[in-house]
Amino acid sequence: MEEESEPNQSPWAHLPDVCLRRIFHWSNDRDRSHAALVCRNWNWAMHSGSLWKSRTITFYSRPSREETWELQSALWYVRKFGKYLEHLDIKLQNPYSRAFTRTFQVKMRGVFSHLSKHNHCLRSLSIEYLGLDRLMWKNVVRAQFLKNLSAFLKRMNKRLDYLNLKGARVTLEEGCELLNSLSCSTNISSLSEINIEDFFSLHLPAHSSALFHQAMSKFHNLVILTFNYNCISDELLDILREHSAHSLRTLNIKCHSQDPHEQVVWGISWANLAKRAPTLSVNFFFERIIRHDHLSKILLVEIPVSSINLRSYNFSDPEVTLRPTLTSLLPAYCHVLQQLTLELNNDHERLDNELLQLVLSCQRLFFLEVWAFLSVTFVERLLQNRADGKCSLTTLKVRIYTAPQETKKEERLLHDIYRRFKFLIDSELHYFVVVYSMS
Repeated sequence: MEEESEPNQSPWAHLPDVCLRRIFHWSNDRDRSHAALVCRNWNWAMHSGSLWKSRTITFYSRPSREETWELQSALWYVRKFGKYLEHLDIKLQNPYSRAFTRTFQVKMRGVFSHLSKHNHCLRSLSIEYLGLDRLMWKNVVRAQFLKNLSAFLKRMNKRLDYLNLKGARVTLEEGCELLNSLSCSTNISSLSEINIEDFFSLHLPAHSSALFHQAMSKFHNLVILTFNYNCISDELLDILREHSAHSLRTLNIKCHSQDPHEQVVWGISWANLAKRAPTLSVNFFFERIIRHDHLSKILLVEIPVSSINLRSYNFSDPEVTLRPTLTSLLPAYCHVLQQLTLELNNDHERLDNELLQLVLSCQRLFFLEVWAFLSVTFVERLLQNRADGKCSLTTLKVRIYTAPQETKKEERLLHDIYRRFKFLIDSELHYFVVVYSMS
Protein backbone atom coordinates (compact mmCIF):
# COMPACT_ATOMS: atom_id res chain seq x y z
CA MET A 1 0.00 0.00 0.00
CA GLU A 2 1.43 3.35 -0.99
CA GLU A 3 2.13 5.82 1.79
CA GLU A 4 -0.06 8.86 1.82
CA SER A 5 1.80 11.83 0.45
CA GLU A 6 2.28 14.84 2.67
CA PRO A 7 -0.21 17.63 2.09
CA ASN A 8 1.04 20.29 -0.27
CA GLN A 9 2.56 23.22 1.55
CA SER A 10 2.14 26.80 0.42
CA PRO A 11 5.12 28.18 -1.54
CA TRP A 12 5.28 30.86 1.15
CA ALA A 13 6.60 28.25 3.58
CA HIS A 14 9.75 27.86 1.47
CA LEU A 15 10.27 31.52 0.62
CA PRO A 16 13.93 32.48 1.19
CA ASP A 17 14.64 34.68 4.19
CA VAL A 18 15.94 37.49 2.02
CA CYS A 19 12.56 37.64 0.26
CA LEU A 20 10.65 37.50 3.54
CA ARG A 21 12.66 40.37 4.95
CA ARG A 22 12.05 42.38 1.80
CA ILE A 23 8.30 41.87 2.09
CA PHE A 24 8.25 42.61 5.81
CA HIS A 25 10.28 45.76 5.18
CA TRP A 26 7.19 47.35 3.62
CA SER A 27 4.78 46.08 6.28
CA ASN A 28 3.47 48.15 9.16
CA ASP A 29 3.79 47.10 12.80
CA ARG A 30 0.38 45.44 12.94
CA ASP A 31 1.07 43.28 9.87
CA ARG A 32 4.51 42.39 11.17
CA SER A 33 3.13 41.29 14.54
CA HIS A 34 0.57 39.07 12.79
CA ALA A 35 3.17 37.63 10.42
CA ALA A 36 5.43 36.70 13.34
CA LEU A 37 2.72 34.28 14.56
CA VAL A 38 2.49 32.32 11.31
CA CYS A 39 5.43 29.98 11.82
CA ARG A 40 8.89 29.70 13.33
CA ASN A 41 10.65 30.76 10.12
CA TRP A 42 8.56 33.92 9.82
CA ASN A 43 9.10 34.72 13.48
CA TRP A 44 12.83 34.27 13.05
CA ALA A 45 12.85 36.50 9.96
CA MET A 46 10.97 39.16 11.91
CA HIS A 47 13.95 39.46 14.28
CA SER A 48 16.31 40.45 11.49
CA GLY A 49 18.09 43.69 12.34
CA SER A 50 17.61 45.02 8.79
CA LEU A 51 13.88 45.45 9.50
CA TRP A 52 14.41 47.73 12.47
CA LYS A 53 16.99 50.23 11.30
CA SER A 54 14.46 53.08 11.02
CA ARG A 55 11.65 54.09 13.35
CA THR A 56 9.19 56.99 13.40
CA ILE A 57 7.41 57.72 16.69
CA THR A 58 4.47 60.11 16.41
CA PHE A 59 2.95 61.76 19.47
CA TYR A 60 -0.62 63.00 18.93
CA SER A 61 -2.18 65.71 21.06
CA ARG A 62 -5.66 64.14 20.80
CA PRO A 63 -5.02 60.60 19.59
CA SER A 64 -7.66 58.31 18.20
CA ARG A 65 -7.73 54.68 19.30
CA GLU A 66 -5.70 53.72 16.22
CA GLU A 67 -3.14 56.48 16.84
CA THR A 68 -2.79 55.42 20.48
CA TRP A 69 -2.11 51.86 19.35
CA GLU A 70 0.47 53.11 16.83
CA LEU A 71 2.34 55.05 19.52
CA GLN A 72 2.33 52.17 21.98
CA SER A 73 3.45 49.79 19.25
CA ALA A 74 6.30 52.08 18.17
CA LEU A 75 7.53 52.45 21.75
CA TRP A 76 7.33 48.69 22.32
CA TYR A 77 9.32 47.92 19.18
CA VAL A 78 11.96 50.48 20.16
CA ARG A 79 12.40 48.65 23.46
CA LYS A 80 12.53 45.23 21.77
CA PHE A 81 14.62 46.07 18.69
CA GLY A 82 16.25 49.35 19.69
CA LYS A 83 19.73 47.87 19.45
CA TYR A 84 19.37 47.79 15.65
CA LEU A 85 18.10 51.36 15.31
CA GLU A 86 20.07 53.67 12.99
CA HIS A 87 17.47 56.34 12.16
CA LEU A 88 15.04 57.75 14.72
CA ASP A 89 12.39 60.34 13.79
CA ILE A 90 10.24 61.87 16.53
CA LYS A 91 7.13 63.80 15.45
CA LEU A 92 4.77 65.95 17.51
CA GLN A 93 1.32 66.45 16.02
CA ASN A 94 -0.18 69.76 17.22
CA PRO A 95 0.92 69.74 20.86
CA TYR A 96 -1.50 71.94 22.78
CA SER A 97 -1.44 71.24 26.52
CA ARG A 98 0.87 70.90 29.47
CA ALA A 99 -0.42 67.39 30.06
CA PHE A 100 0.71 66.44 26.56
CA THR A 101 4.22 67.87 26.98
CA ARG A 102 4.57 66.14 30.35
CA THR A 103 3.59 62.79 28.83
CA PHE A 104 5.94 63.38 25.91
CA GLN A 105 8.83 64.20 28.25
CA VAL A 106 8.32 61.08 30.36
CA LYS A 107 8.07 58.73 27.38
CA MET A 108 11.09 60.28 25.67
CA ARG A 109 13.10 59.90 28.86
CA GLY A 110 12.38 56.17 28.64
CA VAL A 111 13.33 56.01 24.96
CA PHE A 112 16.59 57.90 25.55
CA SER A 113 17.46 55.75 28.56
CA HIS A 114 16.87 52.48 26.73
CA LEU A 115 18.80 53.47 23.61
CA SER A 116 21.70 54.84 25.66
CA LYS A 117 22.15 51.40 27.21
CA HIS A 118 21.45 49.11 24.26
CA ASN A 119 22.09 50.98 21.02
CA HIS A 120 25.52 51.49 19.47
CA CYS A 121 24.65 52.31 15.88
CA LEU A 122 22.29 55.34 15.87
CA ARG A 123 23.33 57.63 13.02
CA SER A 124 20.34 59.92 12.56
CA LEU A 125 18.06 61.71 15.03
CA SER A 126 15.22 64.08 14.13
CA ILE A 127 12.91 65.90 16.56
CA GLU A 128 11.11 68.74 14.81
CA TYR A 129 8.92 71.59 16.09
CA LEU A 130 9.33 71.15 19.81
CA GLY A 131 8.40 74.80 20.28
CA LEU A 132 10.00 74.94 23.73
CA ASP A 133 9.28 78.65 24.06
CA ARG A 134 5.51 78.06 24.15
CA LEU A 135 3.49 78.27 27.37
CA MET A 136 2.43 74.62 27.18
CA TRP A 137 5.94 73.73 28.39
CA LYS A 138 6.19 74.11 32.16
CA ASN A 139 9.66 75.20 33.19
CA VAL A 140 10.38 71.99 35.10
CA VAL A 141 9.20 69.76 32.22
CA ARG A 142 11.16 71.78 29.68
CA ALA A 143 14.32 71.67 31.82
CA GLN A 144 14.01 67.92 32.36
CA PHE A 145 13.51 67.20 28.67
CA LEU A 146 16.54 69.30 27.68
CA LYS A 147 18.60 67.55 30.36
CA ASN A 148 17.57 64.12 29.04
CA LEU A 149 18.21 65.14 25.42
CA SER A 150 21.62 66.60 26.24
CA ALA A 151 22.65 63.45 28.13
CA PHE A 152 21.49 61.31 25.22
CA LEU A 153 23.45 63.34 22.68
CA LYS A 154 26.55 63.00 24.84
CA ARG A 155 26.19 59.23 24.83
CA MET A 156 25.49 58.94 21.09
CA ASN A 157 27.66 61.70 19.60
CA LYS A 158 30.52 59.46 18.45
CA ARG A 159 28.36 57.74 15.84
CA LEU A 160 25.67 60.34 15.20
CA ASP A 161 25.96 61.71 11.67
CA TYR A 162 22.70 63.69 11.28
CA LEU A 163 20.76 65.81 13.78
CA ASN A 164 17.55 67.72 13.09
CA LEU A 165 16.22 70.02 15.84
CA LYS A 166 14.27 72.33 13.56
CA GLY A 167 11.77 74.45 15.45
CA ALA A 168 13.13 73.70 18.94
CA ARG A 169 12.98 77.41 19.94
CA VAL A 170 15.46 77.36 22.81
CA THR A 171 17.46 80.12 24.49
CA LEU A 172 21.03 80.82 23.43
CA GLU A 173 22.39 79.11 26.55
CA GLU A 174 20.19 76.03 26.12
CA GLY A 175 20.93 75.77 22.41
CA CYS A 176 24.66 76.06 22.84
CA GLU A 177 24.62 73.45 25.60
CA LEU A 178 22.86 71.01 23.24
CA LEU A 179 25.35 71.75 20.47
CA ASN A 180 28.24 71.27 22.88
CA SER A 181 26.78 67.88 23.86
CA LEU A 182 27.70 66.67 20.38
CA SER A 183 31.41 67.12 21.04
CA CYS A 184 31.75 66.42 24.74
CA SER A 185 33.96 63.31 24.46
CA THR A 186 36.56 64.47 21.94
CA ASN A 187 35.89 68.23 21.80
CA ILE A 188 35.21 67.71 18.08
CA SER A 189 31.91 66.69 16.48
CA SER A 190 31.87 64.36 13.50
CA LEU A 191 28.34 65.28 12.38
CA SER A 192 28.06 65.82 8.64
CA GLU A 193 24.56 67.33 8.61
CA ILE A 194 22.71 69.43 11.15
CA ASN A 195 19.41 71.30 10.89
CA ILE A 196 19.04 74.11 13.41
CA GLU A 197 16.49 76.17 11.51
CA ASP A 198 14.32 78.04 14.05
CA PHE A 199 16.47 76.39 16.72
CA PHE A 200 16.71 79.57 18.75
CA SER A 201 13.74 81.57 20.00
CA LEU A 202 12.52 84.52 17.94
CA HIS A 203 14.47 87.78 18.06
CA LEU A 204 17.67 86.23 19.47
CA PRO A 205 20.84 87.65 17.83
CA ALA A 206 22.85 84.43 17.77
CA HIS A 207 25.29 86.09 15.36
CA SER A 208 26.79 88.12 18.22
CA SER A 209 27.00 85.25 20.74
CA ALA A 210 30.47 84.07 21.73
CA LEU A 211 28.85 80.90 23.13
CA PHE A 212 27.38 80.10 19.72
CA HIS A 213 30.67 80.70 17.92
CA GLN A 214 32.46 78.45 20.41
CA ALA A 215 29.88 75.69 19.95
CA MET A 216 30.04 75.87 16.15
CA SER A 217 33.84 75.70 16.19
CA LYS A 218 33.55 72.09 17.38
CA PHE A 219 32.06 70.93 14.05
CA HIS A 220 34.89 69.84 11.75
CA ASN A 221 33.17 67.76 9.06
CA LEU A 222 29.96 69.56 8.15
CA VAL A 223 28.56 68.81 4.71
CA ILE A 224 25.09 70.35 5.04
CA LEU A 225 24.14 73.08 7.51
CA THR A 226 20.60 74.42 7.77
CA PHE A 227 20.05 77.45 10.01
CA ASN A 228 18.73 81.01 10.27
CA TYR A 229 20.30 84.23 9.08
CA ASN A 230 20.27 85.52 12.66
CA CYS A 231 23.25 83.16 13.16
CA ILE A 232 25.32 84.59 10.29
CA SER A 233 28.38 86.70 11.06
CA ASP A 234 31.92 87.13 9.78
CA GLU A 235 33.06 85.05 12.76
CA LEU A 236 30.81 82.13 11.83
CA LEU A 237 31.88 82.19 8.18
CA ASP A 238 35.52 82.17 9.30
CA ILE A 239 34.79 79.20 11.58
CA LEU A 240 33.20 77.26 8.73
CA ARG A 241 36.10 78.14 6.45
CA GLU A 242 38.67 76.99 9.00
CA HIS A 243 37.05 73.74 10.15
CA SER A 244 34.63 72.50 7.47
CA ALA A 245 35.68 74.00 4.14
CA HIS A 246 37.07 70.63 2.99
CA SER A 247 33.66 68.97 3.40
CA LEU A 248 31.05 71.75 3.21
CA ARG A 249 28.66 71.46 0.27
CA THR A 250 25.38 73.16 1.21
CA LEU A 251 24.19 76.02 3.39
CA ASN A 252 20.41 76.38 3.75
CA ILE A 253 19.61 79.78 5.26
CA LYS A 254 16.20 80.96 6.41
CA CYS A 255 15.72 84.70 6.85
CA HIS A 256 12.53 85.74 8.66
CA SER A 257 11.25 89.25 9.20
CA GLN A 258 10.96 88.65 12.96
CA ASP A 259 14.56 87.50 13.33
CA PRO A 260 17.53 89.90 13.40
CA HIS A 261 18.81 90.28 9.84
CA GLU A 262 20.42 93.69 9.67
CA GLN A 263 23.86 92.76 10.98
CA VAL A 264 26.83 93.72 8.79
CA VAL A 265 28.45 90.76 7.07
CA TRP A 266 31.32 91.51 4.71
CA GLY A 267 31.51 90.08 1.23
CA ILE A 268 35.16 89.17 1.75
CA SER A 269 34.13 86.66 4.43
CA TRP A 270 31.78 84.96 1.96
CA ALA A 271 34.43 85.11 -0.77
CA ASN A 272 37.05 83.49 1.48
CA LEU A 273 34.65 80.68 2.39
CA ALA A 274 33.63 80.12 -1.24
CA LYS A 275 37.28 80.01 -2.29
CA ARG A 276 38.11 77.31 0.27
CA ALA A 277 34.87 75.39 -0.44
CA PRO A 278 34.63 75.54 -4.26
CA THR A 279 31.58 73.23 -4.49
CA LEU A 280 29.56 75.18 -1.93
CA SER A 281 25.92 76.00 -2.76
CA VAL A 282 23.89 78.46 -0.70
CA ASN A 283 20.09 78.30 -0.62
CA PHE A 284 18.14 81.27 0.76
CA PHE A 285 14.58 81.18 2.07
CA PHE A 286 13.11 84.63 2.76
CA GLU A 287 9.92 84.96 4.77
CA ARG A 288 8.17 88.35 4.61
CA ILE A 289 11.32 90.28 3.73
CA ILE A 290 10.75 92.27 0.57
CA ARG A 291 12.44 95.64 0.91
CA HIS A 292 15.33 96.05 -1.49
CA ASP A 293 17.53 97.81 1.07
CA HIS A 294 17.18 94.81 3.42
CA LEU A 295 17.73 92.19 0.73
CA SER A 296 20.77 93.98 -0.69
CA LYS A 297 22.55 93.75 2.70
CA ILE A 298 22.02 89.98 2.72
CA LEU A 299 22.37 88.91 -0.93
CA LEU A 300 25.99 89.88 -1.49
CA VAL A 301 27.50 89.16 -4.89
CA GLU A 302 30.24 87.02 -3.34
CA ILE A 303 27.77 84.35 -2.17
CA PRO A 304 27.50 81.24 -4.41
CA VAL A 305 23.70 81.29 -4.39
CA SER A 306 22.03 78.27 -5.95
CA SER A 307 18.42 78.78 -4.82
CA ILE A 308 16.28 81.73 -3.71
CA ASN A 309 12.82 81.39 -2.22
CA LEU A 310 11.17 84.77 -1.65
CA ARG A 311 7.79 84.64 0.09
CA SER A 312 6.04 87.88 0.91
CA TYR A 313 2.48 86.98 0.06
CA ASN A 314 0.98 89.41 2.60
CA PHE A 315 2.64 92.51 1.25
CA SER A 316 0.70 94.93 -0.92
CA ASP A 317 2.28 98.21 0.12
CA PRO A 318 2.47 100.45 -2.98
CA GLU A 319 5.57 102.12 -1.55
CA VAL A 320 7.45 98.82 -1.60
CA THR A 321 8.55 97.59 -5.00
CA LEU A 322 10.18 94.35 -6.07
CA ARG A 323 11.40 95.70 -9.40
CA PRO A 324 14.93 96.68 -8.24
CA THR A 325 15.38 93.20 -6.79
CA LEU A 326 14.50 91.56 -10.10
CA THR A 327 16.49 93.96 -12.27
CA SER A 328 19.64 94.71 -10.25
CA LEU A 329 19.98 92.30 -7.33
CA LEU A 330 19.12 88.80 -8.54
CA PRO A 331 20.87 89.13 -11.93
CA ALA A 332 24.15 89.15 -10.01
CA TYR A 333 23.65 85.39 -9.66
CA CYS A 334 22.88 84.73 -13.33
CA HIS A 335 25.81 82.30 -13.59
CA VAL A 336 24.96 80.23 -10.50
CA LEU A 337 21.21 80.51 -9.75
CA GLN A 338 19.38 77.23 -10.39
CA GLN A 339 16.07 77.52 -8.54
CA LEU A 340 13.81 80.54 -8.00
CA THR A 341 10.53 80.68 -6.08
CA LEU A 342 8.51 83.89 -5.74
CA GLU A 343 5.23 84.21 -3.82
CA LEU A 344 4.07 87.81 -4.15
CA ASN A 345 0.95 89.86 -3.67
CA ASN A 346 2.16 92.41 -6.23
CA ASP A 347 -1.24 93.85 -7.06
CA HIS A 348 0.22 97.35 -7.44
CA GLU A 349 3.00 96.56 -9.93
CA ARG A 350 3.24 94.29 -12.94
CA LEU A 351 6.55 92.47 -13.24
CA ASP A 352 6.10 90.30 -16.34
CA ASN A 353 8.93 91.84 -18.37
CA GLU A 354 11.36 92.05 -15.47
CA LEU A 355 10.75 88.44 -14.45
CA LEU A 356 11.07 87.17 -18.02
CA GLN A 357 14.38 88.98 -18.53
CA LEU A 358 15.68 87.57 -15.24
CA VAL A 359 14.81 84.01 -16.25
CA LEU A 360 16.46 84.43 -19.66
CA SER A 361 19.62 85.85 -18.08
CA CYS A 362 20.00 82.88 -15.69
CA GLN A 363 21.25 80.17 -18.04
CA ARG A 364 21.50 77.54 -15.27
CA LEU A 365 17.99 78.15 -13.94
CA PHE A 366 16.00 74.90 -14.23
CA PHE A 367 13.25 75.45 -11.60
CA LEU A 368 10.82 78.38 -11.53
CA GLU A 369 7.80 78.71 -9.27
CA VAL A 370 5.83 81.98 -9.20
CA TRP A 371 2.65 82.99 -7.39
CA ALA A 372 1.91 86.55 -8.45
CA PHE A 373 -0.22 88.95 -10.45
CA LEU A 374 0.92 88.17 -13.97
CA SER A 375 -0.62 88.19 -17.41
CA VAL A 376 -1.24 84.90 -19.17
CA THR A 377 1.01 86.08 -21.98
CA PHE A 378 3.95 85.80 -19.59
CA VAL A 379 3.57 82.02 -19.70
CA GLU A 380 3.26 82.07 -23.50
CA ARG A 381 6.40 84.18 -23.91
CA LEU A 382 8.33 82.01 -21.48
CA LEU A 383 7.35 78.79 -23.26
CA GLN A 384 8.28 80.29 -26.61
CA ASN A 385 11.74 81.18 -25.33
CA ARG A 386 12.06 77.68 -23.87
CA ALA A 387 11.10 76.19 -27.25
CA ASP A 388 13.72 78.42 -28.92
CA GLY A 389 16.40 77.14 -26.52
CA LYS A 390 16.88 80.51 -24.80
CA CYS A 391 16.43 79.13 -21.28
CA SER A 392 16.99 75.82 -19.50
CA LEU A 393 13.82 75.39 -17.44
CA THR A 394 12.70 71.86 -16.70
CA THR A 395 10.13 72.78 -14.03
CA LEU A 396 7.58 75.56 -14.40
CA LYS A 397 4.94 76.17 -11.74
CA VAL A 398 2.87 79.35 -12.00
CA ARG A 399 -0.18 80.50 -10.09
CA ILE A 400 -1.54 83.59 -11.81
CA TYR A 401 -3.49 85.84 -9.48
CA THR A 402 -6.40 87.58 -11.17
CA ALA A 403 -9.70 89.33 -10.46
CA PRO A 404 -12.76 87.03 -10.17
CA GLN A 405 -14.42 88.31 -13.35
CA GLU A 406 -11.34 87.50 -15.42
CA THR A 407 -10.94 83.86 -14.45
CA LYS A 408 -12.80 82.14 -17.32
CA LYS A 409 -11.16 84.25 -19.97
CA GLU A 410 -7.68 83.62 -18.56
CA GLU A 411 -8.33 79.87 -18.27
CA ARG A 412 -9.34 79.68 -21.94
CA LEU A 413 -6.16 81.48 -22.94
CA LEU A 414 -4.07 79.10 -20.82
CA HIS A 415 -5.76 76.13 -22.47
CA ASP A 416 -4.90 77.50 -25.90
CA ILE A 417 -1.29 78.04 -24.84
CA TYR A 418 -1.06 74.48 -23.55
CA ARG A 419 -2.36 73.06 -26.83
CA ARG A 420 0.15 75.13 -28.76
CA PHE A 421 3.13 73.93 -26.69
CA LYS A 422 1.78 70.50 -25.77
CA PHE A 423 4.68 68.54 -27.25
CA LEU A 424 7.27 70.63 -25.39
CA ILE A 425 5.34 70.49 -22.11
CA ASP A 426 4.67 66.75 -22.23
CA SER A 427 8.18 65.76 -23.25
CA GLU A 428 10.50 68.19 -21.48
CA LEU A 429 8.74 70.06 -18.65
CA HIS A 430 7.22 69.52 -15.25
CA TYR A 431 4.42 71.97 -15.93
CA PHE A 432 1.71 73.32 -13.66
CA VAL A 433 0.00 76.64 -14.42
CA VAL A 434 -3.34 77.76 -12.98
CA VAL A 435 -5.38 80.90 -12.58
CA TYR A 436 -6.25 81.81 -9.01
CA SER A 437 -9.07 84.23 -8.24
CA MET A 438 -8.17 86.88 -5.65
CA SER A 439 -11.70 87.59 -4.43
